[in-house]
Amino acid sequence: MGLGGVWLISYLWARSLVSNIRLTREIRYGWVQVGDRLEERFTLTNNGVAPAIWVEVKDQSTMPGYIINRVTGVEGHGRNQWRTQSICNQRGLYTLGLTSIRTGDPFGVYTVNLTNPASTTLVVMPPIVPLPRIDVAPGGRTGEGRPRANAPERTVSAGSVREYFPGDSLRLIHWRTFARREVPYVRILDGTPSGDWWIILDLDQNVQAGHGWDSTVEHGVILAASLADQGLRLRRAVGLIANGKDLDWISPQQGEGQRWIILRSLALVGTGDRSLGELLKHTQPSIQHRSSLIVITPSLNSDWIETLIPLLWRDVVVTVLLLDPASFDMTAAITGNTNKIATTLSGLGVTRYVITRDLLNRPEARPGHEGQWEWRISPRGRAVPVRKPGNMAWKVLS
Repeated sequence: MGLGGVWLISYLWARSLVSNIRLTREIRYGWVQVGDRLEERFTLTNNGVAPAIWVEVKDQSTMPGYIINRVTGVEGHGRNQWRTQSICNQRGLYTLGLTSIRTGDPFGVYTVNLTNPASTTLVVMPPIVPLPRIDVAPGGRTGEGRPRANAPERTVSAGSVREYFPGDSLRLIHWRTFARREVPYVRILDGTPSGDWWIILDLDQNVQAGHGWDSTVEHGVILAASLADQGLRLRRAVGLIANGKDLDWISPQQGEGQRWIILRSLALVGTGDRSLGELLKHTQPSIQHRSSLIVITPSLNSDWIETLIPLLWRDVVVTVLLLDPASFDMTAAITGNTNKIATTLSGLGVTRYVITRDLLNRPEARPGHEGQWEWRISPRGRAVPVRKPGNMAWKVLS
């Protein structure tokens, strides 16, 4: 009878836990950047009489370094609530959730496994940081550089084409030229005027140096994001081309929407195997005269400089941000010389800046604003908030 009674009590206890244990996850802040604080609130509810003496909560989120597993408990007809915080250290697209729950009766006879399927997708954007004075050589004339009010977003000039480049949309293929030359060609979108900013980010994996945050890849992405923000604030139409694993091609536009399109694209980019010279060669027909072309690269191979010459002949104004690979990895065997490349660019009249690892490692350039508080101490010794996080509302994962 004793064992039978324990078995019955354990069975009824476990049945109560199965029917009455609920977990709710809530998140603050709709989007985050690298360095921002991610905050979640967990509410474990027990609507039954039997208490959950132990509850193991295990998270299945994909964000690197985000560990919120917990062992806790909750009384009968009770509620247990806690918060977790973490710093977003890596840009990318991640999933928060699912969440598994394991509990059981106090005698250890039955184990209850539950799953909370609620999840959400979170994009961690690259940070926008204050930069030292980097003057983008202006293209266009006074009054140029703004999109025509009556120009649709994707106007196509059928008379202007270029060779197909891997990653181009198949919808833009110019079939008549394809049939005539037996090589795929795509139409050039003609919805943007001269004076635009084209940012070209070199993600050729063969020329990168450094690791993680201290790498030419991450510093290049941050430079691209910060310069795009700078251009849009100057009411320029800004576009982005990046030769990552997939070709990212964003035509120049103005406005807040364009900022998020560019940041989202930069959040997801990775390295590829296309060279900068190949990329510049295929983008030449799309860059209109008197546009501003901003090239961000760690490449010390002078071959890509030759592809700039036709652009310079067409009055495209080029600015090069040359990431110095030696400053990111002192031990790597680096072929080429940064000063030699800079001298060659100077001889062509190209504005150039040599960017070292130290540029973005200054305290004022460190990212991280969302979810952070800043305080000052008043003369009376009280802590007064100078800046508090925005968007403090909680959003339930669904």
